Amino acid sequence: MNVSKSLKRLIYWELGIPIAMLSIGIYHGLMQTIYRSGAIHESKMAGLDYYQGLTLHGVINAVVLTTFFAVAFGHATMAFYLKREPNKANAWISFWLMTVGTVMAAWAMIAGKASVLYTFYPPLKAHPLFYLGAALLIVGSWLPLFDWARMYRAWKREHPTTKTPLAVLGTLVNFIIWFVCTLAVAYEVLVLLLPWAMGWTQTVNVTLARTLFWFFGHALVYFWLLPAYIMFYTMLPKLAGGKLFSDLAGRIALFGFLLLSVPVGVHHQFGDPTITKGVKMFQGFLTYGVAIPSFITAFTIAATLEYAGRRRGARGLLGFFGKLPYLDPKRFLFAYLIAGLFLFIFGGVTGIVNASYQLNNVVHNTAWMPGHFHMTVAGPVFLAIIGMSVYLYSRMSGKKIFLPRINVIVPYLWVIGILIFSTGLSWGGLQGEPRRTNLGLTYLNPEHPLYTPEWVPTTLMAVCGGIIMTVAAVLFFIVFFGTILSKRTAEAVLELPVSEALHDEKRIPLFDSFRPWLVTMAVILVLAYTPALFDASKNPGKGAPRFTPDNPAPIEATTSAKLAPAAVAKQ
Repeated sequence: MNVSKSLKRLIYWELGIPIAMLSIGIYHGLMQTIYRSGAIHESKMAGLDYYQGLTLHGVINAVVLTTFFAVAFGHATMAFYLKREPNKANAWISFWLMTVGTVMAAWAMIAGKASVLYTFYPPLKAHPLFYLGAALLIVGSWLPLFDWARMYRAWKREHPTTKTPLAVLGTLVNFIIWFVCTLAVAYEVLVLLLPWAMGWTQTVNVTLARTLFWFFGHALVYFWLLPAYIMFYTMLPKLAGGKLFSDLAGRIALFGFLLLSVPVGVHHQFGDPTITKGVKMFQGFLTYGVAIPSFITAFTIAATLEYAGRRRGARGLLGFFGKLPYLDPKRFLFAYLIAGLFLFIFGGVTGIVNASYQLNNVVHNTAWMPGHFHMTVAGPVFLAIIGMSVYLYSRMSGKKIFLPRINVIVPYLWVIGILIFSTGLSWGGLQGEPRRTNLGLTYLNPEHPLYTPEWVPTTLMAVCGGIIMTVAAVLFFIVFFGTILSKRTAEAVLELPVSEALHDEKRIPLFDSFRPWLVTMAVILVLAYTPALFDASKNPGKGAPRFTPDNPAPIEATTSAKLAPAAVAKQ
């Protein structure tokens, strides 16, 4: 499909900016493992504080990269399947809002004025520009949804009895989830945190802010994942040489995420005493429920891959695994997707552990937690993003992939690194190794009284994995930017792999309409979050003065302690 130069440029920028910033995120990810291994016994390195780097790593990798890519991929998907382009003015306004917001937040983080971690929890306080930047990024990402909805309604009027393309359904589901969940964090940022950061209010309701954040924070995981799911259902079967086992299964899974991805955020607050046990129990049940769409996907994609392998001559129970195109440079996107699927097995299993109230008490705020979510956001999410980014750029620019054999090795090298890295974190977490902590200052400093030698092997394993991941990332950057700098050799078109369905079930109106699912989603949200928000408002505590991440004492208390000797001296 030929698209306008304006849309091409827009997608190029929305892919290129986050990939360029990813280099900063990857660097700080490596530095985190080095700090935690005890190789550095300082709070700063090269002028950047540990928590400053942790914030840059989390925000760039988990928010900026994923949001820009989701918008770019959404534009490509909607244009390709609906055969019409989004409104150019709306799309460019969206881009500039996201870009300006990112620059504002990046300045605050790089200047050391927003070391509040990826979760930007109070009582950690950032510069107002950080919160304004986050708000602009979110609002900018909303605009495409409204235009895509217009495109979808126009297409549906012309094709009333035709099933909505699965990729279009997935894109709209993903951004509806995003819009709903970001309403809460927008309220947190604009109403609670921004006035507090500007000094207009002295304290903030920490429990309410946490609850609003996790209304957004867990649904964010599915905002990350659903572009990968769209690729699994609509592209992976074609790339594998087969057909999607069931079209209906994909629709059921996507609508399942629409219902259950947002109302489960309170399970991140199992350790929060102000949330009552009844609310936590209900949230636990909902969290187990959201695993169902993932199980549907696992079985559907497994059957799809088996069909593809058998079409390619596989025999025996598991012989199909040996017939898949793992190292085919022409189908390199298969390598990125299959590697991500493999990692997601471990991400899903460890996620079920976190959903259990009892088991969560064991691993809460330990290194187990980043071990888990690196299996998801740094597994299928990250690999799908970088694989599709280089694929889209190559096809839309008419340029061949630079170093194609290196490109197809990158995802497998990344898998090796992630498995070593996350195993080290998970093992350390089971031994009580804390997360979000510069272990090199204390627990892994032999000269410190808190030195804990049993964490040496776990952190060394994590840093070894981190080094391998960094090598894989550097190779990807060479491939991506080498492709950008190469010469055009083919026709520049928007082209996506399109999979046929082996079982292309007839159109069922329930699974081809958003209205009943949106109503059900609203009912579940009210049932899940009304009690939680009531608890957060009823038991807020005294409010929170400002803290910094590296000091357990409030800034006001620290300042008072410093001023006290001077006051005595004056007397």
